[in-house]
Amino acid sequence: MRISLCNEVLNPLPLAEQCALAAELGYDGLEIAPFTLAENPLELSRTARRAIRRLVEDAGLKVTGLHWLLVAPKGLSLTDPDAAVRERTIAAMQQLCGLCHDLGGDYLVHGSPVQRRLPDDDPQRARDWAMAGFAAAAEAAAAQGVVYCLEPLSRHETNFINTVAEAADLVRQINNPAFRTMIDCSAAGLTEAQDVPALIAQWLPSGLIGHVQVNDPNRKGPGQGEMDFAPILAALAQHGYAGDLGVEPFIYEPDGPGAARFAIQYLRKLLP
Repeated sequence: MRISLCNEVLNPLPLAEQCALAAELGYDGLEIAPFTLAENPLELSRTARRAIRRLVEDAGLKVTGLHWLLVAPKGLSLTDPDAAVRERTIAAMQQLCGLCHDLGGDYLVHGSPVQRRLPDDDPQRARDWAMAGFAAAAEAAAAQGVVYCLEPLSRHETNFINTVAEAADLVRQINNPAFRTMIDCSAAGLTEAQDVPALIAQWLPSGLIGHVQVNDPNRKGPGQGEMDFAPILAALAQHGYAGDLGVEPFIYEPDGPGAARFAIQYLRKLLP
């Protein structure tokens, strides 16, 4: 299992400094939030994309994937009643698959809670719109050779797709191998009836899990809260998980670099 750092943890350091620090700390890669690359990451040229990939790889790292997808450009939503907004959003999701491929990434994590929230009036229609968007993203991911992962999030963040079971049901409906779900430990700890090791045991054999993010339900990094990650990593190993672990704290203590340092040291002690 590679350990990848979500790069916004080291924002606002320039990308070169992010890479140098992540490599020094012992990470294997960066999981990039596109909004950290440009005001409109969809407009990055082929030359710029090659330069970003080279910068990361020259530091001895890999761009493992993308996450926090729909922050930029502004004004995106899969469930907006305005068809033009939805069309722009779907186009962005498709283009992000191309960006992921160009940067050398393997997966995209679709969290983006605000941009998928169901309105109070006619939520079923909004679900249908979202399904169409996810199906289009799945096709783009397949064409680019990457995996598009739908992230279950806690009910504190969104009212749409809160559990792995809900996400898996949608993934099965889309029925595209390039479209899967994932496990975010923080969200799972807040929402799921099972603990995370049991969740892994149930869902990893299904083939529907494309990624795992490690963080505590208190929104800090792994090891900085009550969640015990030793049985989580043991369950992943037992069930043959060979993907990446994305370190994604939201509260950085003592600061971004300090949180990144603590997380990697904690996880390395638990891995064989």
